[in-house]
Formats: sequence, structure tokens, C-alpha cells
Amino acid sequence: MGSGRFTDTDWAAYTATRTKGKSRAEVFSARSLDPSLDPRGVSVRESRDSKDNPSSHAIIIDIDVTGSMGMLAEVMVREGCHTLATEIYARKPVPDPHIMFMANGDVEYDRAPLQVTQFEADIRIAEQLGKIWLEGGGGGNSYESYLLPWYFAAMHTSIDCFEKRGRKGYLFTAGDEEPQMVLKASEITKVTGEKAQHDLTAHDLLTAVSRSYHVFHLMVEEGNHFRHAGDRVAAKWADLMGQRAIRLSDHRKMAEVIVSAIQVTEGVAKKDVAASWKGETALVVRKAVDSLPVRRRADSGVVRFI
Repeated sequence: MGSGRFTDTDWAAYTATRTKGKSRAEVFSARSLDPSLDPRGVSVRESRDSKDNPSSHAIIIDIDVTGSMGMLAEVMVREGCHTLATEIYARKPVPDPHIMFMANGDVEYDRAPLQVTQFEADIRIAEQLGKIWLEGGGGGNSYESYLLPWYFAAMHTSIDCFEKRGRKGYLFTAGDEEPQMVLKASEITKVTGEKAQHDLTAHDLLTAVSRSYHVFHLMVEEGNHFRHAGDRVAAKWADLMGQRAIRLSDHRKMAEVIVSAIQVTEGVAKKDVAASWKGETALVVRKAVDSLPVRRRADSGVVRFI
């Protein structure tokens, strides 16, 4: 998947009919899992080169849709999709972006703990995002199922940027709770329908998905859970992911932070990335990218992170 190109004209038409003057409940009108977003039985989601996008680059954005986190999907469908696509086109940290959204809940409690769109390059990015069910669930276990997007990306995506050109895609998860440390075999079966043989730890899954993706987590500081247990949340994510656990102080700037993290990973200096934005956005970006590893290119051409 991933033909076409994202345009301002298509975005204007989409927002005029789908989001302008409408409440969150009207924008996200689904009251159950849309069959097209159900990961159960999906063999693979593909990001393939095309005439419109000859050097496609896969980008996955997973958003927590439990409790107070419905704001993440809303900001992306109202503004973020446009910012994400157009800023990548303008800044060119990677060519020909193919964007896929996922939505995670809590696999222990929710009816739809994972929802997955296709990789797309045009207005279908937003159209599919608008189909997500904001279940608003979650439970009292102090974590959400951020491992499910890692599992799906590792086991059920196929991306030309990596398979043809050896360039990793990008995977961002976003939410306000701690990481789930073990994904049970029974939970994999519940979500995907496949018969899993073993439980998988967070470290197992991070290793697996990192073979083909640069993986980040955005810790949403405005979320209810983070406001009450932020130090614990940050410590657990840092222990799991190190410098790629990013603080997001303003969810309205999520798209800008994602673009900036890609730029830094592709070799742009952090200070230059932060300075390229204006006003409050620059402050949010500076805080977010400050922890990221710095990319250096040795004389041999080998890329190293320090």
C-alpha cells in the first residue's frame, strides 16, 4: 500500500467535511472495532515503492486510546496528519513517507487492544485514522499494551525501505503509562488469532522490532497517570529504551516532535532542529529531543550513535 501523495487540497476538503465544527465523538463515531482495522488474521501490512513514491519510507505511529488519551488521536486527525506529512516533505529527513497508524488499549481489559491501519501516503492516512474506535478503556494494572504495536510491526509488516535499501523505518508509541514488561502467548492469540507458543518479554520484542525500525516512545506528560506517577513512568521507560524514551510536554505538538526525532536520527544537529521551529513549539521540541542519541558518521562511512 502507499500510492498517491498528501496534498493541501485534499486535506482542506477532508477537514471541511470530517472535522470542522465537530466534537471528538462526532469525528470518531465508531462504537466498535472497524473490521478494516482488526489485526486478527492479518498476515502483513506492506509499505511498497510505487510510481508516486519510488523511495518509500515506513513510519508507524501508535497512540494510546485508553482513558484520557483520546486527545492524542484527536489532535492527529485535526492537525497532526497535515503537519506530519507536509513537514516531512519540506524537511526531507526521509523520502516518500508511508504513514501507518495504530491504536493500543489494554489487552487485559479492552475489547480492541490493538487497531491497525494500512501504510498510506495520501489523504487516506487521515481517513483511516478517523475510523479508530476510541474505546477509552484500560485498567488498574499501571500499564497499557504498548508491546502489541511492537509485536505487530516486527511480525506483520513488510517494508521496502528496509528490505530493498537497508534503511530502517520508524515506530513511535505514545501514552502516559508504564510499559507492559511481558506479552503473554494467550494475549497474542487473543489479538491476532495466531497460536503463539511462548510469552515474549519487552526486551525480546524491542530487539525484534529494532531490526527493521528505529523505535521511540513518547511519554505524554499531560496524561492523568503521568501526572501522578511521572517519575516512575519515566524511569521504567528509560530502563527499557534508554535515550529513545522521549518526554512529550504538549500533546498538541506530537507531530512536530515526531518529525524532529526523525531529523535527529537522520543526522541533523539537535540545536538546529529545535531552532527550526517557532515559539512554544521550539521549546517543546528542544525538551523532547534533548535526550536523543547523537548521530555521528565515522570516516569509514559507518553510522554510530553516541
